[in-house]
Amino acid sequence: MIPRVALITGGGRGIGRAIALRLATDGLAVAIGARTREQVEDTARAAAGRALALRVDVSDADSIAAAVERTTRELGAIDVLVNNAGVAESAPFVKTEPDFWERHFAINVRGPYLLTRAVLPGMLERRWGRVINVASLAGLFGSPYVTAYTASKHALVGFTRALATEVSGKGVTVNALCPGFTATDIVWNGARNIVAKTGKSFDDAVKALAEMNPGRRLVEPDEVADAAARLVTDDVTNGETVVLDGTAPAAKGVSR
Repeated sequence: MIPRVALITGGGRGIGRAIALRLATDGLAVAIGARTREQVEDTARAAAGRALALRVDVSDADSIAAAVERTTRELGAIDVLVNNAGVAESAPFVKTEPDFWERHFAINVRGPYLLTRAVLPGMLERRWGRVINVASLAGLFGSPYVTAYTASKHALVGFTRALATEVSGKGVTVNALCPGFTATDIVWNGARNIVAKTGKSFDDAVKALAEMNPGRRLVEPDEVADAAARLVTDDVTNGETVVLDGTAPAAKGVSR
């Protein structure tokens, strides 16, 4: 049986890497895209089975088109799209300049739109497909100092819900994963910013971020990957926001 093909953006590290490795372990051929070539090549080497490393910038339409074309040519038609690439920066709203705002929407919203638009016709023709958007708890609630990020993730959730209703009953599902603060570079960088501004220790800064999750702990990347893998095999769930907020016990063997 020919394996299904997944394209994962932002796959060089963190959540994207965890999802790529999990789907590869589950037998999918995986195309792993990110802007940093070394990271995607390392993830591709770590993946079991057929894996393709792609340098892709989701804010650039030509880069997206090239990634989709190469994936289709080398691995086959894309059955699973994981829109994981994203940017998360903080600033008070009055200091949120237009370029800052537009960068968040270009990467967090326009990128998923362009990628989904490129692969959805084939999914509908084959009457099977999965679009998994990695959003955030910030796509469901408000937070201070991350207005651009929060607005873009709300837009991604809205995109998910609207498209899910449009493809309902056609063999394609569209869902969003909404993790809280996760043990990735975004949290480590956020903790460093807290250290610089407050003088707290790095560990205390990480703890403060973890305690902002309802479960008062960081979510692990492998927990998000497990949720993505479940959506791949789930023919029913559609238009849902899968919340991962640390309230469930952490899975064994997760990365730390």
